[in-house]
Amino acid sequence: MLPSNVLMAPLAGYTCYPFRILAYELGAGLCFTEMTSANGLKYADKATRRLLFTTEKEPVKAVQLLGGDPAVVTRMACSNLLKDFDIIDINMGCPVPNVFKSGEGSALMLDQRRASAIIRGCKKSGKIITVKCRTGIQKEHMFAAEFVRMCEDAGADMVTVHGRSRSMMYDGACCYEEIAQAKAAVSIPVIANGGIFSAEDADKMMERTGADGVMIARYALENPFIFSELTGKSTEKTVARILLEQMDLASACYDETFTSRYIQKLISYGMKGRKGTKRYKEQMYGCGSLEELKEIIVRIFPCDR
Repeated sequence: MLPSNVLMAPLAGYTCYPFRILAYELGAGLCFTEMTSANGLKYADKATRRLLFTTEKEPVKAVQLLGGDPAVVTRMACSNLLKDFDIIDINMGCPVPNVFKSGEGSALMLDQRRASAIIRGCKKSGKIITVKCRTGIQKEHMFAAEFVRMCEDAGADMVTVHGRSRSMMYDGACCYEEIAQAKAAVSIPVIANGGIFSAEDADKMMERTGADGVMIARYALENPFIFSELTGKSTEKTVARILLEQMDLASACYDETFTSRYIQKLISYGMKGRKGTKRYKEQMYGCGSLEELKEIIVRIFPCDR
């Protein structure tokens, strides 16, 4: 049982260990690592293995695996590399062209036999197995219900459905009906994802789909307080405090280059919708140390909640 039914999506370049800890602190019930390539793990790629960083302070540990070869994904899922993780989420929804062309991500929705073999293989790890998929490949042909039934039959413990087809990428209205049909088709939990940019959007998603929970994606980078708003978990943290704490935690876990780039990206999201931020962005990308970056954070967010 998760502490809440508001989940944080796996986001490449963002859901590193520090951000997951923040999301949990603010009320998220489950957070995933960045998309982690099974092939990258197989070939001991250092950048890929860095995505697996976690500590005992992370309340629930969930890794998202990307791969198209059942044998490789199964081997990595059962390997010692993932020994610290409680949950393995299988990426069957990434729409990016190079991922799709390699037969991974959303391409697996076109090959349900292979997708089933990957789920069954991951179940051998003894861990909880979840799947993230889309409503289909083309907007004109949606088949989320059929696909999640296959996931359940193969042994998946939960499925997250992004309410857009692969061809829609990240744009267009969310297909609530497709998620509702997927929810009605199975007995395992179904989480709804896509097009949530406010608490009102999350409420509408739940009402229209009957889903068991919602998954927040990029909006959480712009407004991490969304987790508190949706779960009722109180916080007295300000934007500035969050950014400074994220910097300290990232510095303790990663090198200065990674920390600087990560915090710069978070600051950029935090400045969305604000006026007069151009000069701050120039200063931010021109600073040469984390101390300078701290000074910029305080200047940009001096009186935030």
